[in-house]
Amino acid sequence: QVQVVESGGGLVQPGGSLRLSCSVSGNIVRNGVMGWYRQAPGKQRELVASITDLHSMEYVDSVKGRFTISGDLAKNAVNLQMNSLRPEDTAVYYCYVHILVEGLGSRDYWGQGTQVTVSS
Repeated sequence: QVQVVESGGGLVQPGGSLRLSCSVSGNIVRNGVMGWYRQAPGKQRELVASITDLHSMEYVDSVKGRFTISGDLAKNAVNLQMNSLRPEDTAVYYCYVHILVEGLGSRDYWGQGTQVTVSS
């Protein structure tokens, strides 16, 4: 069984910072991609940032220069450092992993979500 665990959400004032962490455990043969999506009320879920096992990183335009994704996929862990936060960053953030699972093949898994609220 694969588990995805997130931590680090919370309430922060505009201009502040938060750091999200995600780890995945289970019968993982290979970890291909880890990333973060977010979903604000009334909006579709969107990709915020991702990192591959070859250290290729991708960001949505609205967070470039403010958010940094880092991690070691061999250790099944990823972080998202969020700086200069804005009210429009308020959303539930979900960790996403695309992994090769023993006996099951390639699978996508999601964390339970962590709330990030940016407000004064």
